[in-house]
Parts: sequence; C-alpha cells; structure tokens
Amino acid sequence: MIDRITKLRWRRRIRRSKNQVQELGSQAEEHIERHFFKRISRLPGVLRFTSGWIGLLVLLIIGVAIQTKMLGNYYLTNQPIAGGTYVEGMLGSFTNANPLYATSSVDSSVAHLVFAGLLHYNEKNQLVGDLAQTWKVDDHAMQYTVKLRPNLHWQDGRPLTAEDVVFTYQLIQNPDAKSPLFPSWQGIKVSAIDAQTVQFVLPNALSAFPYSMTNGIVPKHLLKDVPITQLRSIGFNTANPVGAGPFKWEDIQVTGDTPEEREEQIALVPNENFYGDKVKLNKLIIRSFHDEKRMVESFKRQELNGMAGLGSMPQELEKESNVYRYDIPLQSEVLVFLRTSSEALGDVKVRQALSEATDTGKILKNLGYPAKVANEPLLKTAIGYNGGLAQLGYNLGGAQKLLDDAGWKFNDEGLRIKNGKTLTLSLYSQSNTEYEAIARELQKQWRLIGVDVVVSLQEETDLQATIAQRSYDALLYGIELGADPDVFPYWHSSQADVRSQNRLNFSDYKSPAADRALEAGRTRTDPAIRAVKYKPFLETWRSDAPAIALYQPRFLYITRGQLFGFNPTTISNGVNRYENVENWMIREGKTVKDK
Repeated sequence: MIDRITKLRWRRRIRRSKNQVQELGSQAEEHIERHFFKRISRLPGVLRFTSGWIGLLVLLIIGVAIQTKMLGNYYLTNQPIAGGTYVEGMLGSFTNANPLYATSSVDSSVAHLVFAGLLHYNEKNQLVGDLAQTWKVDDHAMQYTVKLRPNLHWQDGRPLTAEDVVFTYQLIQNPDAKSPLFPSWQGIKVSAIDAQTVQFVLPNALSAFPYSMTNGIVPKHLLKDVPITQLRSIGFNTANPVGAGPFKWEDIQVTGDTPEEREEQIALVPNENFYGDKVKLNKLIIRSFHDEKRMVESFKRQELNGMAGLGSMPQELEKESNVYRYDIPLQSEVLVFLRTSSEALGDVKVRQALSEATDTGKILKNLGYPAKVANEPLLKTAIGYNGGLAQLGYNLGGAQKLLDDAGWKFNDEGLRIKNGKTLTLSLYSQSNTEYEAIARELQKQWRLIGVDVVVSLQEETDLQATIAQRSYDALLYGIELGADPDVFPYWHSSQADVRSQNRLNFSDYKSPAADRALEAGRTRTDPAIRAVKYKPFLETWRSDAPAIALYQPRFLYITRGQLFGFNPTTISNGVNRYENVENWMIREGKTVKDK
C-alpha cells in the first residue's frame, strides 16, 4: 500500500508540472504575440524591400546583357570565314581533265582548277604570272624568257621545274598527240635554260604570244613513258589527274542509266602544295547536267550553291531574295557570220543589204540583260578599234536599194527573186533561249526587205558538225576575242582553208588587203603602230561585210546565298571565273573588327 507521504509527494510533483505547463503556455503566448502578431504588420515593408532588391538584380542582369550585346556589335561583325563545301552545277558532260585536250565547258573548268599555267588572268582580266614569276621579251618580239616561281611542287609532292614546261609544249607540238592547241604552237622552239627558266623562240614576231601561255602544265614524271598515241585516253585524264592548281582531284561519281539522265560529280579538295594563298573552301564539287531543267530543279532543291551555263535567269528564281545573279561582261562578240562562199551571199551587195537591214537596238532589247553594242570585228576596248570605221548601220531604204541594184526583185509574196530563184537563207545557231530570240528577230527584220530566212537551232554537238561542213548561209555565233586584238584566226584567208585544223574563219572570208593588215598588226608590240596597221583591215571588213557584229555578251552565274570573294569585272571566257577561286567563301561568322 502506498503510504500517505508518497501520495503527497506525487501530488506536489503533479502540481509543479501543471504550473510549469501553464508557465510555458504563457511564455509561448507572449512570444507569439511579440514575435509574430506584432511583426506581421511589418510584412508589406519586408516584401517591398525584398522585391526592390530582386528587381534591382534583374535590371542589373538585363543591363549587363544589353551592354555585352552592344559591345559585341561594336567590336564584332559578321565576316566571311573559311570552310564548307561548294557545289556548282554546270551544263555539259565531263570527258577529260587533261589541259592538252580539255575543250568543253566542264572539262575546261576541271582542268583550270586542277592544273596551273605559266600565266593567268587576275580579277581585272589582266595577264599576270601563275607558275611564272616573271617573263620578258626581246626587242624583236621573237624571244620570250620565263622565270618560274621558286619551290614549285606538283600535287603529289614532286618538284615542278622547267623540264615539265618544255615537256608539255613538246607534247602539244607533236601531231600524234592530237591536241587542239597544236596549231598555236607550230614552229616555236621551247627549251629549258635552267631548272627555273624557260625560253621560247618564235619564227616570227607575235605580240599576242603571252596569251598563249595560259594553258595548264602537265607533269613529265607521270606522262613521259606513255605512248603518244595513247595519251588522250589514259586514266590520268579521267581518274587521277595531277596538276599544280589550287585544287586537287579527290573522286568522280557517275549516275544515270541513260545519256539524258547521266550526271557526273567531280569532287576536288584544296591542294596543300599550291604556291598561292590557301584555299578557303573545304571542298568544291562540280556536277554536270545534260538537261537545263534538271539542273534548275536541283538548284531549287538547294542541292547546288551555284549554276553556270544558263542563257537566261529562270523566272521561278527571279523573286527569291537569297538568289544572287551575276552578269559578267565577256571579252567576246556575238556576230552573224555571212558565208561568202554560199551562192546567195557571194554577192557583196546582198551582204551589205543584210547589214543595213539589221536593227541591233531591237535585238538588244530582247536579251533580257544590259549588253554593249558591237559594231566592228574588234571590241571597243581593244587596241585598233576605230569608231569611224563601224559596219554599215541600220538603213532600211538603203538595204532595199542595194538588193534592187543587185537584181533581186519583189514577187507577189513580198519575197526577193532573181533568175527564178527566191532569196532564201539558212540561219543556224545554238539552241538556247538567247540565240533563239535573236534568230527570230533577225528573221523578221530581214523579211522586211524580202529575204526568206529559215532558222535552224541545234544542240552544240550538232551545230559543230554543221559548222565543220559549212552547211549554213548565215551563222549566229559567239567568238572569244580576249584582251588582245589579234583576230587573225577569224578573218585571215588561211583560216578558211579546209586544211586548216581549227578553221575558225566562219565566213570563209578571203581578202588580200585584210590578210596583209592582220599579218602586220599581230607582229607589232607598240599599241599605236598596231592600231595603224589594223586600220586597212577595218576598212576592208566594213566594205566587204563578211559578218554583222551584234553585241558583247555576258556570262551568267547564279548562286544561292552570297559567294564571298567572287567579284570579277570582265572575263575572257566562262572558265576565267575561277581566277581567284582560292578566295571563295560561303560561310559567315563573328570576328573582331579591324581597327
């Protein structure tokens, strides 16, 4: 049993615990009152204080971001940067990269990128050194001495020397090699003075000779043991060419089951042994197309960065803001060659009448791009051009009188007739939009003076056969004139001979006076004297009217996105667009501004 004392002790403890609980409760109520209920009224102020600091911190972060961006725009700018793969579409087909045989646009383009010549053109179409460091000519313009750049190498690492240059031109001069360059190098002695010096001795003075030294040089160590008759068909030309140009061969892929669908893709990569500036692109791919429509569709699918070979800008691309169009003037001329050996055009009065019946102003309006008028066999920028000796201008009444005087009378159908024969001319040209529009306009203009014109438009291969056979009366065609005014190949009577290898005298024009002037002009180096010597040629050409000069054409190049570093002003031919290809860029990135 619990005694009374123990009970009292428990009661005292319980009373003490109860008092402690009451005291703790009172203290808790006092603390809650003091620290919570009395301070809760201060909460809005605390919130305002906290929000202020948070807002200040946010403003500080935004300010730093804006300042960083502003400073970035001040010190940094978008600039072209190296890298990327450039894919160029081109009309035509690939057959041979060897510069001794490359003639088509695709072949010539690949050869130009892989191989280097002694000389080449700069962006202003001026002749400058390529593999050659310097060149000089003697007082008689018959001996040229070329000094090569030091430390030149082939793409396989082997040294490139004067022996390679001599080897190249001796191959060209060998008739068994069958190079298209053969006619330009006959009678020229080529020798190596030392490992870096080449000498050319000409049989006669030729002021335009330096322009012949732009073809690619080929490696002796790879081709010296190839039988000359097999040189045109070896694997070197199509599978593993080795040159000294800015790009080197990587691979070729051929697709398509039919000739119409066939496409070649030639992949080129930078040549680490190139003597010049380092190539900026990582790779350049040339894709050949046999069909214009297929190439344009590929461009629209953004498979191509650029296109070459079109005659006009596709309408569906004209409104695209990211498509760039380059109209580059060519040092070329489009003419209507009047074959003087044909029955109807053998009469000079008929040729003069056609010249006076041609309204070049209307023809230029149909081109779709600004073009310079041509009115002589020389361009207006060429040495010897004489505005006072321009061809017979537009004069419809004068043209009618010339045909009347020549005995060609109108019949009931409004056509000219003589000795029972109608004055009918066959006009041939290449099948493209530009030439078709011109041919149709000429057909209408000449119909006004009673001439019946039958227009035939052909693909390039067929047209070349027509030209070779001289199966035309009139030929609408463009010729490359270049920076030098030597037009000997197009107008000298020797170039009309069927035995001539190139036979570029498309008018079959023969004139002793013109021959003498052309021969004299090409042998003078003084520009003033050359101009004097060419004057009789211009006078005779104007009087004989073997052709009708129309305009100076342009090379159309189309890109998707800007092609940085591509800014040619004038070029001799389409291939010369590559003259500064090592500087082409397609990418942009932030770089520090120059101070």
